[in-house]
Amino acid sequence: MTQIIHLPGIGNSGALHWQSRWESADPSIRRFDPASWDEPNLSDWIAALEQAVRAARTPPVLVAHSLACLLVAHWHEVSDLPIKGAILVAVPDPASPAFPAQAASFAEAPRTRFRFPSLIVASADDPYGSLPYAEMRAEQWGSALTVIGAAGHINGQSELGDWPEGLALVRNFAGRL
Repeated sequence: MTQIIHLPGIGNSGALHWQSRWESADPSIRRFDPASWDEPNLSDWIAALEQAVRAARTPPVLVAHSLACLLVAHWHEVSDLPIKGAILVAVPDPASPAFPAQAASFAEAPRTRFRFPSLIVASADDPYGSLPYAEMRAEQWGSALTVIGAAGHINGQSELGDWPEGLALVRNFAGRL
C-alpha cells in the first residue's frame, strides 16, 4: 500500500478540510509538521518535508494543498529522497493580491521539471491561483492537470465534505505509479 503524506498550506487544514477528513478516515495518512503553520518559513518547511519523507517506510505520495504546492517545487530542487509522486491541489500564484505576505519566502518557486510524476488539481475559480497560472506550472513542472470545475480554493470553505472525487484522483494517480 502506498504511503501518503499530507502537506497542508498556510494555517494548516482545519476539521472541515478534506485533508483532515481523509486522515480521520485513514490513520495511515501522515501529515508533515513544520514549526509554524501561520508564519511559514521555507527552510523549516523544507526540513519538515525532508523529515517526513525520510520517515516513510516506502517512497510516499505527497498530497499538497495551496502553499505546500510551492513547497514541493522548492524541496524538489534540494532533495534527492525518493517519492512515488506528488499531487498538487490549488497551486497559489505568488503574484496574486491574495497571496499571503508572510509566505514571501515561497514566492520564487522553481520552474524545473520534477523528477517524479505529478498531478496538479485546479479549480476554475480559485481566488489564489488562476487557471492559466496552473496550466503554466503544469507545463513547467511536467505535471498532468485536472480541472475540477468551480470549487474555489478546494479547501474547507469549498464545502467539498469528504471530497470523494479528490480521493479517487489520489487513488487513481497512486495506482498508476
